[in-house]
Amino acid sequence: MSKQTIFYLYNETKKALKDAGITPANFEAKQIIRYVTGYTNSEILSRYNEQLSPLKITALNSIVNRRLQHYPLQYILGEWSFYGLDFYVGEGVLIPRADTEALVETALDFLKDKREAVALDLCSGSGCVAVAISKNAGVSVDAVEKYEAAYEYLEKNIKRNAANVTPILADVFDFVPDKKYDIIVSNPPYISAAGMDIIDEETTHEPDSALYGGEDGLIFYHTIANRYRKFLKNGGMLAVEIGFDQASSVSKILKLNGYKNVGVKKDYGENDRVVFGTVE
Repeated sequence: MSKQTIFYLYNETKKALKDAGITPANFEAKQIIRYVTGYTNSEILSRYNEQLSPLKITALNSIVNRRLQHYPLQYILGEWSFYGLDFYVGEGVLIPRADTEALVETALDFLKDKREAVALDLCSGSGCVAVAISKNAGVSVDAVEKYEAAYEYLEKNIKRNAANVTPILADVFDFVPDKKYDIIVSNPPYISAAGMDIIDEETTHEPDSALYGGEDGLIFYHTIANRYRKFLKNGGMLAVEIGFDQASSVSKILKLNGYKNVGVKKDYGENDRVVFGTVE
């Protein structure tokens, strides 16, 4: 078999990633082949005996070599899919993760049949949550992001997806909304000081500002639950992403700030991932 075919190069890429401890190796190998060839998954299957040009093989090898150094694949490719939508990503912005789709689903469940609703996304980063909510619920979303590097991605992703999202360059600790919202969502920094010492090598490439949530990882929850409660309409919801072991602590914070119907939603891995509550 030729060493230039898609089939051969896919298997070699998968093996190299697996040997380096990168998982899931088969998924990442497919993403790399898709990026280099420009083909869909079905096209790759139908053209697996096609030979790649030397230029494309060089590009493939360059990507694989960077990935073997545990540089995030999302940053290498410059884009990533989240909730069926494509987003630009790069250094300076948190990488969209499947875990966060639980936050989007919590919001969509709440917004069902609320077509005139307005939402607020705090610590918006790439805008993946705001855009996914807006596109799927058909509502307008204000998206607050403090850091300019991430804000640039937020603006580009709103435009890329033609979303009804208004970007706002502001700090969630200072921002004062000019309206009340049906729902406020946030995937804030929530890693504790101890957790920052043990994050994996790939995550170290992401901005600390999007990861570190104070000594105990809870500073943003205290601020958001308290500061933004008055900007929710009666019956409105606050929903926040959490670390897998923070459900009890964050639920307590919401209850202490007067939220009712406090609950927890799990992610696809069956880990506690979202805490939510409503106001009356």
